[in-house]
Amino acid sequence: MEVASREKLEAELKGTTLKVYVMLLKLNRPVGVRELQRIMGFRSPNTALYHLEKLRRLGLLEKNIEGEYFVAREAKVGALIFFTRIGSLLVPRFLFYAVFFTVFLIVYLVLEKPNIYVVLVTSLASIFFWIETLRAWLNKVF
Repeated sequence: MEVASREKLEAELKGTTLKVYVMLLKLNRPVGVRELQRIMGFRSPNTALYHLEKLRRLGLLEKNIEGEYFVAREAKVGALIFFTRIGSLLVPRFLFYAVFFTVFLIVYLVLEKPNIYVVLVTSLASIFFWIETLRAWLNKVF
């Protein structure tokens, strides 16, 4: 099994194949062909098998002895660049910055005598990161 180059992954990992890959990332456990067919709503197990084998050929999945597929490595290409996996959740990377600046602003307002410039800059940063988090979440393709 070969590990595909970044360019090949960019070209191949889109559409339904990307949705299958993201579902396997979210499930975070081995999945059989028929189970994936039911989860994804495919009409035929052959459709599920096609996408699983395509992902396996790209080096993203491996197959265990029972014939189930599991994620072998994470690919950070396309829309996945802007997301981080936490357990079975895929969250926008900007979420961490948004939470940091929001918590910083609240703690600063509670513990210190507020300086208008610090409040203004921190508020703008917080608003910017919350907007970017929302945009990433709403524009996700999976």
